[in-house]
Amino acid sequence: MDFLVLFLFYLALVLIGGVMICICSKTHRLKGLVRGGAQIFSYIIPECLQRAMLRLLHYLFHTRNHTFIILHLTLQGMVYAEYTWEIFGYCRALELSLYSLSLPYLLLIVNLFFFTLSCVTDPGTITKANELLFLQVYEFDEVMFPKNMKCSTCGLRKPARSKHCSVCNRCVHRFDHHCVWVNNCIGAWNTRYFLIYLLTLTASAATVATVTTMFLVRLVMVSDLNLETYVDDLGHFQVIDTVFLVQYLFLTFPRIVFMLGFVLILSFLLGGYLCFALYLAATNQTTNEWYRGNRARCQHCPGTVRPTSAEPWVYRNSHSHGLWSNLREIFLPAAVHYERKKK
Repeated sequence: MDFLVLFLFYLALVLIGGVMICICSKTHRLKGLVRGGAQIFSYIIPECLQRAMLRLLHYLFHTRNHTFIILHLTLQGMVYAEYTWEIFGYCRALELSLYSLSLPYLLLIVNLFFFTLSCVTDPGTITKANELLFLQVYEFDEVMFPKNMKCSTCGLRKPARSKHCSVCNRCVHRFDHHCVWVNNCIGAWNTRYFLIYLLTLTASAATVATVTTMFLVRLVMVSDLNLETYVDDLGHFQVIDTVFLVQYLFLTFPRIVFMLGFVLILSFLLGGYLCFALYLAATNQTTNEWYRGNRARCQHCPGTVRPTSAEPWVYRNSHSHGLWSNLREIFLPAAVHYERKKK
C-alpha cells in the first residue's frame, strides 16, 4: 500500500511538472527543445504509439475536458488525507498549535470556492449582443490590436485585448490564457477569481510543507535523534548528520517525507507562477500580450522570419496606469466600469 501511495505521488509530481513546462513552453527556446525532443522520440517510439500519444495530447490540451479538474481534486484529496491521517494526529500529540494545524483546512475551503468560480464563471465571451460594448472599453494601439479587425472564426469585430480561444471556440474579452486546470479561459470576468485561487493554492502547499517540517523537527528534538551516534563500516562511532537523519526519517515515515518533498516542489512551482501572474496584474498585461510583446522584442530570435523591407514591430504597454488602477481594473473589470458610467 505504501509503495502504491508513493507511486501515485510521484506520478502526480511528474504530471504537474509536465503541465507547468507546457504552460511555459511558449517561449522560443523551450519550443525548440520540445521540437527537438519530439524528433528524437520519433525515431524510438513506433508510429502507431506516436499517433495514440498525439491524440491523447490533443484531447488533454486542445479540447475542453474535465481530466485536469479531476486530477487537481485527486491530488488535493491525497495530500489532505495524508495530512489529516498522520500529520494532524502526530502534531496534536506533540502539542503543536491548533491554529497552525487548522490553517491548511481554512485555505482549502477558500481555495475550492475560488477554484469553482474560476471554472464556472464566463471569462468574457464576446457575442453579437455585447460586441459594441466591448469595442469601446479599450483603445486600439494599431500595433498588437489594430482597429476594424474581424475574427476569422466567429465573424465578430475584435475588441482590443481580445483573442479567439481555439479550445473553447469563442472570442474572449481581455483574454489571458486557457487554463486546463480549471477547464476554462481566463479573461476579464474571472481573472480576479483565478488570482485568488492561485494565491490560496500556493499558500495551502506552503502551509502544509511548513507544518510537516515543524512536525519532523519537533520529533527530532523531542527524541534527541540529532544527538545519537551510529557505527560506520569501519567500526567507528559517528554523530548522526543531516543526510543520515533524512534517510532515517524517510524509512520511518516514508509517506510523510515523500509528501513533504512533493509539496515543497509544488510550492516553488506555484510560487514562481504566482509571482509572474502578480507581475502581469501589476503592469496591466495579459499572458497573451506579454507573450506577443516578448516575441516582438525578440528581433534576432532563431526561426523568426521577417521581410527585409518590413519595419520593426515595436510594442509598448499602453494600458498600465499605475499599480492601484491596474489592480482595480482586475477586480472591477473595465466593461462593468464603463457600463456604469454610461448609465
